Amino acid sequence: MQVAQPRQQNQFLTKLASRSNVANSRWLLLMAGLLGCLILLSEAPAAAQKQNQKGKQPQDSQSTGIVSPIPPPDSQAIDLLVSQMLGAWQVGDADMMHKYYADDVTVVSGQWEQPIFGWANYARAYQAQRTRTQGDRLERTNTYTKVIGDTAWCTYQWRYTGQVDGASATAFGHTTLVLEKRAGTWLIVLNHTSVVPVSQPASSAAAPQAPQAASQH
Repeated sequence: MQVAQPRQQNQFLTKLASRSNVANSRWLLLMAGLLGCLILLSEAPAAAQKQNQKGKQPQDSQSTGIVSPIPPPDSQAIDLLVSQMLGAWQVGDADMMHKYYADDVTVVSGQWEQPIFGWANYARAYQAQRTRTQGDRLERTNTYTKVIGDTAWCTYQWRYTGQVDGASATAFGHTTLVLEKRAGTWLIVLNHTSVVPVSQPASSAAAPQAPQAASQH
């Protein structure tokens, strides 16, 4: 009995240790499972946010790159043309102006002179004027545009300020542009300008002649 008792104790301790190892293993597996769930839960919002950002990127890039296939109405296109043409006129860029004029354009100035026929002749007259002027500024108001098919006319009032031959000059007038749509592009085929005399008090000297630089645009 004395020999059997230690064996029984050893067997009991072995079973107890085995059960303890199994319990510890189960506890470790349970804790590992809980830890894995916590990690997954903590990473889920970040992953979802990244996924949302990835999903939004193509949409945002597409929205910023959208170009309307519908062209603007002809009246708006002509108004933009006139603004760009006058901007080029003020800075003295004849090449830029040529984009808006037909090669066979006719120009009638506000001076008592014969009309100018053709872009090349008008460009030479314009560049000759630029050598005499500085600080040109032209304000356009009361614009009216009428479009009939591939033909249109645009009339507006203007006020010119600047220096001509070193002296300050101011002039007022009207301009009427006749345009034709050629190959889908509007071009000026007639530029007719009228200068309005500047009224002065009777005691003053006669009104000076309007500067030629403001009479052709």
